[in-house]
Amino acid sequence: MSRTESSSSTQIDYSQIEIFDVHAHVHTGDRAKESQQRNEDAKRLFGTQNEAPKDVVEVYEGLKAMAVIFDVDSETTTGLRISNDEVAGLAQRSGGRLLAFGSVDPHKGDEALAEIERCKTLGMRGMKFQPITQRFSPGKKRFYPIWELCQNLGMVVIFHTGVTAIGNGAPGGRGLHLKYGQPFPAIDDIAAEFPNLQIIAAHPGWPWHEELVAIARHKGNVHIDLSGWSPKYLPETTVRYMNSVMPEKFLFGSDFPLFPPKRWLEEFAQLNLKDEVRGKVLRDNAFKLLGLAE
Repeated sequence: MSRTESSSSTQIDYSQIEIFDVHAHVHTGDRAKESQQRNEDAKRLFGTQNEAPKDVVEVYEGLKAMAVIFDVDSETTTGLRISNDEVAGLAQRSGGRLLAFGSVDPHKGDEALAEIERCKTLGMRGMKFQPITQRFSPGKKRFYPIWELCQNLGMVVIFHTGVTAIGNGAPGGRGLHLKYGQPFPAIDDIAAEFPNLQIIAAHPGWPWHEELVAIARHKGNVHIDLSGWSPKYLPETTVRYMNSVMPEKFLFGSDFPLFPPKRWLEEFAQLNLKDEVRGKVLRDNAFKLLGLAE
């Protein structure tokens, strides 16, 4: 496979890329108009100001990095529409620095399946799901056609796991149920039933982080991104397994713009990790998973 990826105006030389962020949000369509509420929730949790989504290309250029970008379609529960076309367009204009993942509302049935196929034609590499905000249990058989289609199309699937910054500290957590973020048994079942489906379990999965480590240890097609979590507060089990028996299973993810990647990287540098592990997490594992490395 070529070591560069071309666009209409520029080329990315993969050998110059030092970091790969597999978890960056952009807000499109109706969701672009209501991002302030999410930002306030995240500020309460992370204690930080957020970087403007419009600066996403500039942010990753400055880090000598690439990133996966996506929005989240939860129209059934929120009434807000997103645009996969906008996400794909931003990636196409980035000169290869950004890779686009799509998103569909799983409650839309055949419409969701058709949109996944369309996302593939737009050049998207995978699909993003947030079970808490989309309010669904991904392990239910009614959603299996989605995972089967993604497997058949060779699309990576990202599932949010663990708690969420959205609704954090608000009365009733804005009505969101954390139970949908528990990785077991849903992620384990999906990985077992669809062994050729590459799955990224987003975030360390706290407070079910040991369940998630066990699933990733057992299932070769499950990976864990470390986004949305201050590295200095990563669970001890997560760090221990990353630094020992399964360094190839962990990926750098920031949760941009809710958690600035520069801050995440600065804190990650303070962890006592083997040099070879650090390189795998920050770049090499993502390159292999997404087919960017020879």
